[in-house]
Amino acid sequence: MRKAWWSRGGQAIALVLAVMLLGGSGPLTTTTRPAETSADVRKAEVKKADGSAAAERKTAETKIAERKPDESAAVDVVLVLAVDISYSMDTREQALQREGYVGALVSPEFLSAVAQGMHGKVAVAYVEWAGSFDQQVVVPWHVIDGRASAEAFASAITEAPYRRAYRTSISGALQFSAQLLRDSGFRGLRRVIDVSGDGANNQGALVTAARDAVLAEGITINGLPLLLERPSPVGMDIGNLDVYYEDCVIGGPSAFVIPIRDRSQFKEATRTKLVQEVAGLPPAHADAARVTPVAASPSSAGHGAAPAVLQNTSAEQPRVSCTIGERMWQQRWGDGDFR
Repeated sequence: MRKAWWSRGGQAIALVLAVMLLGGSGPLTTTTRPAETSADVRKAEVKKADGSAAAERKTAETKIAERKPDESAAVDVVLVLAVDISYSMDTREQALQREGYVGALVSPEFLSAVAQGMHGKVAVAYVEWAGSFDQQVVVPWHVIDGRASAEAFASAITEAPYRRAYRTSISGALQFSAQLLRDSGFRGLRRVIDVSGDGANNQGALVTAARDAVLAEGITINGLPLLLERPSPVGMDIGNLDVYYEDCVIGGPSAFVIPIRDRSQFKEATRTKLVQEVAGLPPAHADAARVTPVAASPSSAGHGAAPAVLQNTSAEQPRVSCTIGERMWQQRWGDGDFR
């Protein structure tokens, strides 16, 4: 009887030893997972949603860097944002200028205007310029067709380093932007150059010559002149820069100028301008901007016909000299001969 008991006990001990050898030397334990609370579930859902949104923006940002022109890419507007970074712009003005564009690009008004277009998308590039040979593409061509793509483009502008450079060549900015439009690979219903700056042209080709060449290609030029500084004998600012932009810089169908006279107007003015450029309409308020009417040319009525040279018809003669910037530079530094 005792032998049988030890036999059974020995078998039990052998079984325990076998389990310990196969499953590990530690004691056998069981764990229980605490029940998830509704707060835990909510946190997990929010984290997942944030991760998905971030991944979507990251994908859009990658597409900005990797995009190659597609000749079949049809959009409503092909738009160059050409931004002045000359030394006449102080660092605070530069920051406000960028913030204005960044805020406008992700605003509900702008996204709504994009969505209502025939194709529901626009192609945009962001350029900074100063002297006649100083233009830089800060954010290359990118299609905006919704909030994610708009946020990616705006984020790329925000993350770009600030820089400043010498001289002011609006003509150089127009020539560079026009070439950028030619090489974009997009087929837009309209092509627009959006120029913002705080001074008159003082280097490079005459601004009127550059303007007329751009308009001859059927490109519209709109302006955002910054009148934040009062003219002084030692500065290069002019008091009627908005008139200069109207008579010497802008042109094309429904071209317009929206002047900024106070720092508080940056965001609203930039948003209004971008919405109008996408919608293809002049600003609703006559006192907010002056529109440059352009008479249609019979030669451009037919499909495929070469566009006529579109002239600024807001005045028979410019109300301000279109070489005022060059003459001011000559008087101060003796560089060039402008009449």
